[in-house]
Amino acid sequence: MKIFLAQQNYHIGNFEANVDKILAAIAEAKEQGGDLVVFSELCVCGYPPRDFVEFNDFIEQGMKAIDRIRMAADTIGVLVGCPSRNPKLEGKDLFNSAFLLEGQEIKGIVHKSLLPTYDIFDEYRYFEPAYEWNILNFRGWKIAVTICEDLWNLGDDPQYRICPMDELVKQQPDLMINLSASPFDYIHADERKQTLKRNVLKYDLPVVYCNTTGSQTEIIFDGGSLVMDRFGNIVKEFPYFTESLQAVTFREDGRFADPILISSEEVPERNIFPEKLNSEKNIARIHEAICTGIRDYFGKLGFRNAIVASSGGIDSAVVLALACEVLGSANVHALLMPSQYSTDHSVSDAELLSKNLGNPYEILPIESVYRIFEETLKPVFRDLPVGVAEENLQSRIRGTLVMAASNKTGAILLNTSNKSELATGYGTLYGDMAGGLGVIGDLYKTQVYALARYINRNGEIIPRNILSKAPSAELRPGQKDSDSLPEYDVLDPILYCYIERRLGPDEIIRQGYSATLVHRILKLVNVNEYKRNQFCPIIRISPKAFGVGRRMPIVGKYLS
Repeated sequence: MKIFLAQQNYHIGNFEANVDKILAAIAEAKEQGGDLVVFSELCVCGYPPRDFVEFNDFIEQGMKAIDRIRMAADTIGVLVGCPSRNPKLEGKDLFNSAFLLEGQEIKGIVHKSLLPTYDIFDEYRYFEPAYEWNILNFRGWKIAVTICEDLWNLGDDPQYRICPMDELVKQQPDLMINLSASPFDYIHADERKQTLKRNVLKYDLPVVYCNTTGSQTEIIFDGGSLVMDRFGNIVKEFPYFTESLQAVTFREDGRFADPILISSEEVPERNIFPEKLNSEKNIARIHEAICTGIRDYFGKLGFRNAIVASSGGIDSAVVLALACEVLGSANVHALLMPSQYSTDHSVSDAELLSKNLGNPYEILPIESVYRIFEETLKPVFRDLPVGVAEENLQSRIRGTLVMAASNKTGAILLNTSNKSELATGYGTLYGDMAGGLGVIGDLYKTQVYALARYINRNGEIIPRNILSKAPSAELRPGQKDSDSLPEYDVLDPILYCYIERRLGPDEIIRQGYSATLVHRILKLVNVNEYKRNQFCPIIRISPKAFGVGRRMPIVGKYLS
């Protein structure tokens, strides 16, 4: 049996474009003599559709799309994902389903059993879990079809009471096929391989795993579809962040005719969550993920141009360089907005960066605007001491200017805040926290430096001085980030323990950190939840990002 996997980038709710893409892959698979072509989870409507599925019309459009695809499934079998209705009155109205189409008919439907409700997932809000499990028969083959999370519980996850494959294996399938929409984070590709290996070894069955790729707002899907034989050897690994249509041949003896690419010994059976932050880890793939996030955010919204507030610091430099790489330098406008406290090198560094990148830029000094604001606010500020309000005023003036430029030109403002700043509240609401997309908001400061070095891997793009100088917001004379925060190489590992690993203060202190420092940092994280709650979408690259995957109460007392 010649099985094609179609790893594709879909657009949520764009049924016409999604179906056209699916039909094109079916046509190519037929031309190459394919027996079966497999697509990813909810490919017909795009994943995650979220509250779109609450619209009756949305579900009807999905079923009309299935009818279009069904007509193309004449000489080939097709496995596609789409929401389907639950015929029972009990439970949710919908299933997350996989349709087997052949002979221009619906030959079988499989429903997802395990509906994740952690991190970015909220599937039980919309879907009913499967209540029966049956293999699909296809041209003499017995196939155990599962959907994404269904393969992630091997009977050892207490949040789930069932293990779908434990039920399906009783019917003696020949092969496992999984339709997936598995999002990217910088350790998740290894987790997938380990999970698939555990499945094939437990059930003594090979697996075909088809993932989606592309970005849906803040969530990145990296592809990396896999085919693994029953011994845990990888015989096919798809490229990451790229659409691809490839085939494997499954033989009657239960083996693949394709050669082994990665031996089972090279795939660990258990995943180990990194105990410590490694700022260099998978930085090349992080770079690809962020570029994918920018590309699809602009492309799927129909925008072409971006604006970046360029300060001469590392954060704005990295964002500007990434935007130019993805959108083209001519489409990225930098605004340099020095104040009376800005150093000469900040302007010159920002200018050199734009010259290296070839993007247009303007210098808009803000001191005169600041003086007008200062004079206007005298009745309110009176003779109170100069402090944070005046510092933040500079940031808000800059935010007003870049948003005005965005509004006037129709370009999207890219935010330049990093995860360390967002975690500790080191940012100004309606100032440097303004923007349409947070490009590096899931990168700790030490990771931003690692990404900058990666951007410079083939030559100096980001000026050396930007990489070497001490970070500063330059809102008062001689200001440095370290005046308000611990050094980033101390701060970031503690934040990682709290945010990614979800360790409490005592657990972090036992790792050798000062109790005073840990409590100070964790209090900063918690009391600044209200700021993050008003922030723009952040491109997700870590196992725990701010945004939809981390839902904390704004007025909570824990650790504060």
